Amino acid sequence: MITLWHYLAVAAALFGIGLVGFLTRRNLITMFLCAELMLQGVAINFVAFARFHGNLHGQVFVMFLLAVAACEAGVALALVLTLYRRGRSLDVSRWQELREVGVPAAVDLESLPVVHAEADPLLPPAGARPASSVEEPARV
Repeated sequence: MITLWHYLAVAAALFGIGLVGFLTRRNLITMFLCAELMLQGVAINFVAFARFHGNLHGQVFVMFLLAVAACEAGVALALVLTLYRRGRSLDVSRWQELREVGVPAAVDLESLPVVHAEADPLLPPAGARPASSVEEPARV
């Protein structure tokens, strides 16, 4: 039989994995996914205690929590895309200029190597045939 402690152990494991991932990674997408993992661990706790106490309060709260998490995912995706377009990197340490005035910069002990990305590929306008190096036979 699955008891309350089984649910709490799974929730604690999810929260712990998410916390370690959030604190050790520097990629914005990975950090966001780890934060979502911690949120799901908390949601399991609410559902487990609601089941243990025999009421639906925890489950109703989790439904609101999931709705807020879905909205947060949309906002976070828009933020990550905007930051990537602006700086061509998802490394958190490269975003020092976004801090408030008067807050000292956080300095990493070791920095990642700077990789210069290629320019975005240019696509032909709609309806135009792209140039090819090999002549194609004419179709009749």
